[in-house]
Amino acid sequence: MPEKSSSKKKKKKRDTLSTPPMGAGLLIFYDEETPGIKVGPKFVFIVTFLLIFGVLAMWYLFPP
Repeated sequence: MPEKSSSKKKKKKRDTLSTPPMGAGLLIFYDEETPGIKVGPKFVFIVTFLLIFGVLAMWYLFPP
């Protein structure tokens, strides 16, 4: 009899789990679309490199 109660507890715990246990819960993928600005990876890389180039140019043109 005690085995049934422990299996029920395990089943309840699995049913309430909402995200898959990938990488110890470090990665969570959501299917829902959220409102806001959509930014792709290309845009992020371009802005990052422009920022780095701008800082280096300012450092070269106006030394501290």
